[in-house]
Parts: sequence; structure tokens; C-alpha cells
Amino acid sequence: MNRKIYLDNASTTYVSNEVINEMMPCFNTIYGNAGSLHSFGRDAMAIVDRARDRIRDSINANKSNEIYFTSGGTEADNWAILGAARANANKGKHIITSQIEHHAVLHACEQLEKEGFEITYLPVDQTGLVKLPELLHAIRRNETILISIMAVNNEVGTIQNIKAIAKIAHDYGILFHTDAVQAIGNMKIDVQDMEIDLLSMSSHKIHGPKGVGALYVKNGVLIDPILFGGNNQERGKRAGTENVPGIAGFGKAVEIATRNYIINSKKLRTIREYFLDKLSEKVEHFQVNGHPQQKANGILNISFYGIEGESILMLLDLAGICVSTSSACTSKSLLPSHVLKAMNIPDEIAQSSIRISFGTNISKSDVDYVVNEIEKVVSKLRAISPIQAGRI
Repeated sequence: MNRKIYLDNASTTYVSNEVINEMMPCFNTIYGNAGSLHSFGRDAMAIVDRARDRIRDSINANKSNEIYFTSGGTEADNWAILGAARANANKGKHIITSQIEHHAVLHACEQLEKEGFEITYLPVDQTGLVKLPELLHAIRRNETILISIMAVNNEVGTIQNIKAIAKIAHDYGILFHTDAVQAIGNMKIDVQDMEIDLLSMSSHKIHGPKGVGALYVKNGVLIDPILFGGNNQERGKRAGTENVPGIAGFGKAVEIATRNYIINSKKLRTIREYFLDKLSEKVEHFQVNGHPQQKANGILNISFYGIEGESILMLLDLAGICVSTSSACTSKSLLPSHVLKAMNIPDEIAQSSIRISFGTNISKSDVDYVVNEIEKVVSKLRAISPIQAGRI
């Protein structure tokens, strides 16, 4: 029986025991509707408020009422883009984002184009960084109302210069949103110091439950709701009965990720470097995509010249190793990654890529096994590949 090793943590993570313990009373003891006025409802709302406070503290928001719970990162991104654009359309109808955003942002921008907004999709350099001169050039005075740039790219791990981008936005009186779904736990977030107006989060990337996320909205920022129903839920901004168990787990997961940030960062960096050292010893003709230093410690995007990433994924899966070829939201597509294309990586190299995303529970013994299996898989595939490795 093969070992089972999970290396797709950028897609989702297991729910930690601490988080499960936090959630359990919400299923059968404190099960009231948080919107109800009776004691069961008040007890449930107390749990929601505690989670809101934990998230406030983790990102250094000024007030707990700046945190709005959602069904996940996708809704948070959709709401930030659609809600802010529609609420501020009287000031202008131009928005700036990047070509490497998650599709939750890109598709929301496409929807706004149908509503008469103009979108500028900024290019990135070969490391995945937004070019600040391009950003400055794209700004239209008295027209640009929103800039949305993700903090950490989910496919290659590149960390953007968020503080500098937000400063540029505010110099021109423009709102700034960042998709921080991959950033929580991977970098320090301080929304006040970084001058962030809107920030999207998700629970299941940091060992919390699926189906819950949050949007930080700085007090004073105008944003329209995109869901309609209850008038009192999330202070009239987001309709829907609060997912109390999920929110409780999310709040605890954020607290843990913040508490363990330094030690986890060191663990992931050590594992990543150990993996790359071992891989270099065993396998030739590969490249690591993304910024060489300014990147999340747990994410590696690697192209193995001359073979297809999907074939690597399937053979590794037979060996009990779980990786991905891109974002989980687009992993079933046969098209090259839009992120790698934006980084000007040729299609044939982009299609030879896999994403490996480590968790802190991975050991060096696990890494040794993974590298040995990758060596076998790559050798096997190159032996039957019509493309000679290293000649792309």
C-alpha cells in the first residue's frame, strides 16, 4: 500500500482539531439562529461576535464591525468588486486589476464590463509581480474608482507589493481591494498600516471549515450588497442566516494562523528548500515559476520540460501523492494557466507545470518519498515524450 501524502494545501486544508473543538457546541448545544432575539439566538450571536473580534485582531482592523462574514473567498471577492463599483459609479466607471487574479475577481470584472464599466487588466513581469509604472500609467484621473490586486498569487505564490500599490491608489483618491485568500497565514496583514480598504478572506485555506469567509470593509467605504433577504443580517449588508458553526471555526482558524505564523513560516521555508535541494539532485531540466524570494513559503509551481503536468499529476496520484496543475477552481481545464501565460511563460512550458503546496505536517521523510516518485514519473514520461527534454 502506497503512502498518502497531501501536497495541495493551496487548494484546501484539513480542519484542525482545535477548530473542530471550537465548532462542536454550535451543532447541538448553542444552535440558535444568531438573528433571533431570545437567549438561544443571543448565545449564537455571541459566538459570531467572538469570531469577528478574532479576525479584527488578526488583520489589525480598527473595529469589529468592519468584518462581514460570507460564504467564502469567492463571494467576498465578488462582493468587493461588484459592491464597491456599483456604490461608487457616480465617481467614475474605470477599474484596475491584474491579469493574474483569481477568477472570482476576473469574472466579477467581466460582469461589470457588461454593465458599462471599463476594466484595465495590468500585465505582470516574469516573476508574477505587478509593474508599478504600468499601474501609474493606467490610472485615469476622475475616472478610476477601484484597484484590486491580490496579495499572494494562488498558483505561483508571488507576494505583491501591496502597501506600495495601496499608497498609489490613495494618492489618487482610489479605493484599494486585495484578495488575501492565500495571504492569511502566509504573510503578515495589517490593514491599517497597509492602507487596505477592502480585503477578502477564506476559512478553508487555513485549516478552517469550508463554506465560510469574510470581507473586511473599512468604515466609511461605500459598498452595495449583492445578496438580498434579511434586513438585519450582517448589519443589513449581507443577507442570509449566519453560519454559526462555520464562523466559529473560521475565527479560531484565523487566531491559530496568526498565533503560529512565525513558526509555521520557518517550517514551510525549511521544507521547501529541502525539497528543492533534493529535487535538484534527482531531476534535470525543470524551472520554478514565480518570484525567487518574494513568495509564500508553502507554494511551489514547477515546470518539468518536455512532459505534461496533467500526466505528472495522475502518475503521482497513483503513488499516493496529491498535487495540482493550477488553481483548484480551474484544474479540470486543459488550457494553459492564465497566470503563467501572463508571466510570458510559453504554453508548452506552462502545460508542463504542477503546483506543490506544503502543509506544516509534511516531514523530510515525506519529501524524500515525493522526490523519488517525481524522479520515476518524470523519467518515465520523458522516455515516451516526443519532445526532447531541455530543448523547449
